[in-house]
Amino acid sequence: MTELFSDVSIVLLLGLFVLGAITFTLSTISGGGGALMQIPVLNFLIGTSQTAPVINLGTFISRPSRIIIFWKHIVWKVFWYYVPSAMLGAVLAAWLFVEVKIYWVQIIVGLFLVSTFFQYRFGKKERSFEVKLWYFIPLGFLISMVGTFSGGMGPVLNPFMLNAGIEKEELVGTKSAQSFFLGIAQIGSYVFFGLLTDELWVYGIALGIGAIVGNLIGKWLLQRMSKLVFRKWVISVMVLSGIVLIVRAVTELV
Repeated sequence: MTELFSDVSIVLLLGLFVLGAITFTLSTISGGGGALMQIPVLNFLIGTSQTAPVINLGTFISRPSRIIIFWKHIVWKVFWYYVPSAMLGAVLAAWLFVEVKIYWVQIIVGLFLVSTFFQYRFGKKERSFEVKLWYFIPLGFLISMVGTFSGGMGPVLNPFMLNAGIEKEELVGTKSAQSFFLGIAQIGSYVFFGLLTDELWVYGIALGIGAIVGNLIGKWLLQRMSKLVFRKWVISVMVLSGIVLIVRAVTELV
């Protein structure tokens, strides 16, 4: 273990801590997207093949703090529809991790996220399509699969949550509870299939501790936001996340 820490750059660990704090502050006030914001930076710092396990580990470490902060706002009926299929999707995706490429899926999802700008008229419209509770069963499976491959798909769920009438603290709290149990399946699968090395554990822990700080700052800011401002932040991050996914997929295809 001593040798491991001697090989890891302290500057890199501090950078990961700061990255976690900044992205999860933004993630808390915009209903998600922290992981997707980290993808370009981590691709550059540690390489594309290591990004998804580190992001999912860091996110998992930060989840208990966000669940505690938003516990009373969790919408449990949505949680129970989403989580079982999401955990199944995460295990399947980890098993296929090294063999499957999802470039076209990322492009389609990215275009959907960018389109939310027009669907919601930048937050002026509260609903854009009807959402029923059972929708969260297939959503859990599909979003967890793509998220396990890519390292972050949180914003994809936001349009469905908003259209189900779930906003602000309820949205953040419910997604946090769902993501925690999804994370158990993801991290357990990464470990089982040998995708998390000791070095990646150190990176993920640094990122996760920073994300915990970001959760606390974000909670303080979220309490001072109106629903309209929150929706605008959610839409902005969804559009930005969509652009990141498209650019990433096109770059890898080329």
